[in-house]
Amino acid sequence: MHQSKLLNLSVTAAALALFIAGNALADEAIPDPFSAMRSGSAAPAQNQQQPQGTAQTPVPMVIPEAPTFDAQSWVLLDYYSGRVITEHNKDEKIWPASLTKMMTAYVIGMELKAGRLKMEDDVTIPENAWAKNYSDSSKMFIEVGKTIKVGDLLRGIIIQSGNDACVAMAVHLAGTEEGFVSVMNSYAQRLGLRNTHFANVHGLFDEQNYSTAYDMALLGRAVIRDLPGEYPIYSQKEFSFNGIRQYNRNRLLWDKGLNVDGIKTGHLSQVGYNLVTSAVKDNMRLVAAVIGAKSEKMRAADNRALLLYGFNYFQIYSPFQGGKALLRRQVRMGNKNEVQLGLKQDLSLVIPRGSQNRMNVGYKLKASQFVAPIKAGDELGTVEVKLDDKLLSTAPLVALEDVGEGGFFSRMVDRAMMFFTGSGSDANENENK
Repeated sequence: MHQSKLLNLSVTAAALALFIAGNALADEAIPDPFSAMRSGSAAPAQNQQQPQGTAQTPVPMVIPEAPTFDAQSWVLLDYYSGRVITEHNKDEKIWPASLTKMMTAYVIGMELKAGRLKMEDDVTIPENAWAKNYSDSSKMFIEVGKTIKVGDLLRGIIIQSGNDACVAMAVHLAGTEEGFVSVMNSYAQRLGLRNTHFANVHGLFDEQNYSTAYDMALLGRAVIRDLPGEYPIYSQKEFSFNGIRQYNRNRLLWDKGLNVDGIKTGHLSQVGYNLVTSAVKDNMRLVAAVIGAKSEKMRAADNRALLLYGFNYFQIYSPFQGGKALLRRQVRMGNKNEVQLGLKQDLSLVIPRGSQNRMNVGYKLKASQFVAPIKAGDELGTVEVKLDDKLLSTAPLVALEDVGEGGFFSRMVDRAMMFFTGSGSDANENENK
């Protein structure tokens, strides 16, 4: 009885929700990949946490077709859930060009976050990082033998897109560029960049330095999520070093109609103009990626159109907090007669504006009744969220409390009841409203 009442009270709100699927690398679990490399082993990044979203008021609206562009591929992501809002050839193999530097800076950022590297540390510039080696490409004009702070080199990578700075930091941390690249690829695996492989630290053309629009958007999302201390650098419009002022090539940082705060540009004659951007509006953050646009102006315009489409025609909802009871179910053999079920994390969903009346939520339980002992966090079922008949997401229903074994007499009674009625261990429940 209680569980039905609770479910009925929560269905309307739950219909607007989607489990946040983003994975963040926890501070206390950042591996030391360079130490591991020297000892001949690899240490993956793990122990992840999710970003959170904020509920918005629904506004009925007719949703137009998503914009299309004269580009090779593109994708628009909801930052909080990771859901793709619109895309074209999102998994098609591309050459990321200087978008590669997002991963170079990500690795450096993780070392800073772990405390193994500091912005004030000195880096001696090796010969293979000499600016003259990159006469026809982006650089921050560093000279062999000079000592430069990590903070300056990091800004040179992010703002000036300096190929020379990338090599200098790679050699400083790993001893060789190749060693640093192996760490980049290790992080790519841990971040779920399934169609990405790095062959260098700067993105100059190499057949083996490839990715996709989707993976580059995921990487941008990871930079924002995992490196809050580093990410503000991506919003800086200019940086001066060695007497030379250079400007960030991300034109949308100057766009007063959007709150764009990053993240990275790239260009290769073999692919065209690339850009990953992110912006925030009304507690909603989106990440856009455009690959192979025909010009700097067009890649900025395409990203702008994607972001505006997302902000204008979609909303984010987070009506449920993790750890709150959604329903209760009977427990046998326990010191309690029932267990509270809920979600580990907040539910969050970006849906088309005005579509809330077409949402449905259902749940499936692993059993109609459960047997103690049960530990808090045990997965006992799932919640399903649908738009019309389309499944948008599933989220695990977990026990929110421990249920220990009951006393001898109560266990005997429950054992007898289970003998005659069955434990329900193979039963499934499914309810949609």
